[in-house]
Amino acid sequence: MRLRTVRPRTLRPLLAALAVAGLAACTPTPGGTAPSTAGAASSSVSPTASVSDAPGPDTETSVPAPSPSAPPAPTAGPGAGNAELSITVRPSPTETALNYTLVCREGLPAAESKHPRPEAACAALKNNAALLSPDTRGTARACTEQYGGPQQATVTGIVDETPVDATFARTNGCEIGAWDAARDVLGASGGAA
Repeated sequence: MRLRTVRPRTLRPLLAALAVAGLAACTPTPGGTAPSTAGAASSSVSPTASVSDAPGPDTETSVPAPSPSAPPAPTAGPGAGNAELSITVRPSPTETALNYTLVCREGLPAAESKHPRPEAACAALKNNAALLSPDTRGTARACTEQYGGPQQATVTGIVDETPVDATFARTNGCEIGAWDAARDVLGASGGAA
């Protein structure tokens, strides 16, 4: 068997085609089922394919780009208790927003904290490092259709070296539950700010 030398201008489109075929095989389909490999033989590129068979470098594909990986969220449970947060609570659309700063070191409030109950807020973050982490919001889940009030809150900053950008409201049972779980950090009790 005689080996053929592959020229760089031939190799690049061939590698691009193989990469696209590999990504397509790894891309999940709606419903969580694996893609069928029945037609894989017809879309694969053979080692003896000519340059005209492989897509050019400017050819568009329908394969989505991989999403950048976010830093892992802390798991529920005790954390280091370190936080630097900016908290905004809006009691209603017509009322002035309340702004707090919370700085915690090892579960204790630092002097620069401007929060109504910094001890309770820092203790809550130390006891549950995932309290402000993204959860299943925006995904399909069953929530009771109840209204807990017009309050809204935003929390940004860092908890145990993990970025936080969380929003809270009281528009349904799931949101009310998230608000109540974070009430010490939000500086609110019983749904009222």
